[in-house]
Amino acid sequence: MQLLNLDDVARYVEENIGGFHQKRIDSLSRLKLKAVLKRKNPYMFKAKNVQTAEQIVRGILDAHISSNEETLFGDWLEGLAIFINSRTYGGWKSGIAGVDLEFDKDGSRHIVAIKSGPNWGNSSQIGQMRTNFKTAQRTLRTSQSGLHIVAVNGCCYGRDNNPDKGDYFKLCGQRFWEFVSGDANLYVELIEPLGFKASERNEEFLVSYSQMVNKFTREFTSDFCDENGSIAWELLVQLNSASEA
Repeated sequence: MQLLNLDDVARYVEENIGGFHQKRIDSLSRLKLKAVLKRKNPYMFKAKNVQTAEQIVRGILDAHISSNEETLFGDWLEGLAIFINSRTYGGWKSGIAGVDLEFDKDGSRHIVAIKSGPNWGNSSQIGQMRTNFKTAQRTLRTSQSGLHIVAVNGCCYGRDNNPDKGDYFKLCGQRFWEFVSGDANLYVELIEPLGFKASERNEEFLVSYSQMVNKFTREFTSDFCDENGSIAWELLVQLNSASEA
């Protein structure tokens, strides 16, 4: 194991965090109003007494951003974890389906599925992860029959005080970052470099967000408001739920 150089981590963040912010902007620019409205519950908007086009537009944009950013940043943190592990344990991005990281430690091959937080999946998704681990173990043992393999579900934040799940380990937050780096304090030390140019990047995002609010509000008013400016709820419900001929 090599000791982690935090300057390397800071440099990686500086060189790569822009990709996360750009994907946030790109995700907004690809949105189509009617496509999003078809996925939303129009009855809920009415029940909440939504009165203006902008309220609906901001509601659907904010919901999209919240869900999408969790996924995007989770993917970005996965890359950071693999980078850190490559520096400390010589790990590599796995080519096996459902496995993100592989590395050797304490005489065992560790196969790791990296997720953002501890509540990432339902029972079916967790079952699929278990299946992926078993398939990966069979694949690896085909070429190395005596290989001892440890399966790990790593979560970048949160905690799980019962990490031993029988056929795999679930390591969250501090446990996960120490596992991939050997540094018990890394989970705290990451905070500072992650803020690199955050203010400037968020200003750029807010410009794109404001433009999308204006664009969608204009489109919604044109297509789903009557001459008096009131929301034409029947048109909205028909777009969302009417049977297609």
